[in-house]
Amino acid sequence: MKAIVQDSYGPAGVLDLRDIDRPAIGDEEVLVRVRAAGVDPGVWILMAGRPYLVRLAAGLRRPRVAVRGRDLAGVVAAVGARVTRFRPGDEVYGTCLGGSYAEFAGTPEQRLARKPANLTFAQAAAAPVSGMTALRAVRDTGAVRPGHRVMVIGASGGVGSQAAQIAKAYGATVTGVCAPDRIDFVRSLGVDDVLDYTREEVDRDGPVYDVIVDTGGDRALSLLRRALTPHGTLALVGGAYAKGPLLGGYGRQIFRAPLLSLFVGQRLRTVSAVERTEDLDELRELVESGALTPAVDRAYPLAQAADAIRHVAGGHPAGKIVVTI
Repeated sequence: MKAIVQDSYGPAGVLDLRDIDRPAIGDEEVLVRVRAAGVDPGVWILMAGRPYLVRLAAGLRRPRVAVRGRDLAGVVAAVGARVTRFRPGDEVYGTCLGGSYAEFAGTPEQRLARKPANLTFAQAAAAPVSGMTALRAVRDTGAVRPGHRVMVIGASGGVGSQAAQIAKAYGATVTGVCAPDRIDFVRSLGVDDVLDYTREEVDRDGPVYDVIVDTGGDRALSLLRRALTPHGTLALVGGAYAKGPLLGGYGRQIFRAPLLSLFVGQRLRTVSAVERTEDLDELRELVESGALTPAVDRAYPLAQAADAIRHVAGGHPAGKIVVTI
């Protein structure tokens, strides 16, 4: 099969389209014929090996997993002997451990769910990692409920665009923060207000937000706290691209936020997705109800996966970039 492979850490030029063997699957795994795969900052991190701290898990000298990509949507090609929820021919979406920028990917059964019926494969591939992160930020960390005022910083991105829609579905009044050229897109998500960060800062209205979902990671905690109510919650998601070689763009926030929470009334938390079928099922319900539509900014063919990653790293996509196979 064809796959995007890397032998060393570095810029997108380290990626190579090659013919490799199909992955073997275990008794509790599923082999998926990949139709589309998402591109997110985490792919860039594992490709570049920056911040360096990620190499402790991904491989010190070279990536342990040579094929890039985690999000996927496709068709079940084969199932292991103990798989009970899927059979060949089922349309699925989810994540994988072995790399999804390939014609086939193997993944544990619990990382998959049935694809939302009203989404294309490209749209479905935009949902898993970003959608589960957004869901965790809104539902779990933020505990958003009807009547809450929620701010989503980076509302035009993969996580932010889904967090804004999920917060609306949970009954919140939502303000999206974005660049001026993304205002129309963010309004199309159904938010109640849009803040252009080149003209106004997030504390424009004072301490009025019950929950702030920050996917940018480049604002001081003191500034973010000025926009929160005295007992509000800050959900830190962003800061993926390395501004420092060891911890990356929001390393200081990872450590400062929980510590500061011990001394203030506000809850300051970092967010990471727990990839599980139950959350994929909830995302599917939101999508099929019409409350959530994962946005696809642009699709690249597999051979141009390096360009797709460059596009994510170099700009602010309106939604998610995907690779089609």
